[in-house]
Amino acid sequence: MKVPARIIVPVAFAAFLAGMLLVFLWWQISQSTAILSDPLSFLKPDMKADMASTVTEVSIDPRDKALMYLREGDLLALRGEWKEAQVAYEAAVKENGGLPALRKLARAQLQRRDISGLRSTLNKMRSAGARSEDLLLLESIVSLRAGELLEAQEILEGAADSPQKHYGLALLAIIQGNHDIAQSELTHVINGWEPVLRSYARTLQAAYDEFLLFPEGSNLHLITLLARALAQSQECELALPLLVQVTTGNDDYRDAWIVQGYCELVTERSKEALASLEQAYNLDPQKPEIQYFLARAYRALDQHENAITFFEYALANGFEPESEIRRLIAEEALESGNAAVALAQYDALTQMEDATFEMFEGFITASLALGNHEEAFLKATQATARWAQDARAFELLGWASMETDRTDQAREAFQKALSINPNLKSVQEKLAELE
Repeated sequence: MKVPARIIVPVAFAAFLAGMLLVFLWWQISQSTAILSDPLSFLKPDMKADMASTVTEVSIDPRDKALMYLREGDLLALRGEWKEAQVAYEAAVKENGGLPALRKLARAQLQRRDISGLRSTLNKMRSAGARSEDLLLLESIVSLRAGELLEAQEILEGAADSPQKHYGLALLAIIQGNHDIAQSELTHVINGWEPVLRSYARTLQAAYDEFLLFPEGSNLHLITLLARALAQSQECELALPLLVQVTTGNDDYRDAWIVQGYCELVTERSKEALASLEQAYNLDPQKPEIQYFLARAYRALDQHENAITFFEYALANGFEPESEIRRLIAEEALESGNAAVALAQYDALTQMEDATFEMFEGFITASLALGNHEEAFLKATQATARWAQDARAFELLGWASMETDRTDQAREAFQKALSINPNLKSVQEKLAELE
């Protein structure tokens, strides 16, 4: 007997929905398990995932300077180097990068607490035709960070409905401890049309969901989870007052000290970051994340030898990504005048499958500084084979060729670099030296 379609279709659809529900539930369980097994995983610089989406190895037209500066700024931001990222974004704005460059500049200024600079950027965004919703969120966050909660509330409640409005109200509610209101506002954002805010809202809601897994959890536990989620959502300035509530009464709360140190580091409170991370280190001296950020704090304070020591500890204890650690050891070694250590690290970096141009550049530069000209020439040759459309690679080959008295090859390399990017003045000058 043939079953009518009017019966088959609803049954099949119901089965499909049931299957999707099971998949979703399994995903939730796996996510919760991942969070519980490594609650501070977000602190690790996920260079592979992020660089793949924002900093590809496809060459950018060198004439599009704004895009090049944006790419440079994105890479620096991924590394947590916001001061340098801001410089790159400012250059992108000067090269007529438009609203995309202004938005990224505003984000960097928020991270660095450059409120006067941010207000200037907001005016430029307004003149460039930025959406009123985006301006609303930035202005309300400035008020929240300044502790002007009533002003922020008035700005947000008087605005038209939008994901930005609900996200701002959610942040306000979290700060005030109104968690039911916060979750209601986050639901609006999650169901809204703004993709970045949807991601941030899910992160914040996940903190509430994780807290439900601990029926006996204290209010300080919830505050710590929310502070961690705020840090993950690039709201360290709002997370820090919450973290201070936790660490003031709990000297042995390791994870709170780590996130507090991380946020102090990101917001350029280097001395405070060092103190917080030393407290975390005393509680758990073997945790590689603590060693990594402790090294970053020493780096920010120009204590290069201490930075190298703790970066090496983190590397020995399996911190990932390995390339990030080796890059930082190399940079700190160069700062302290130890070119041999830097060269060893850059050599290891160039052997990796995902080696970047900057890693080759570091090796070549360090080799030339040490007088290892032949090694520099060989590595530069490899770089031009790997990045055949990158003028910088041929500039390095030309430089290494000059140092090894390969004049004809140097001239050929410089000419190739100029054929890719005719605007490289440094190459023009070096080529003139050969004439």
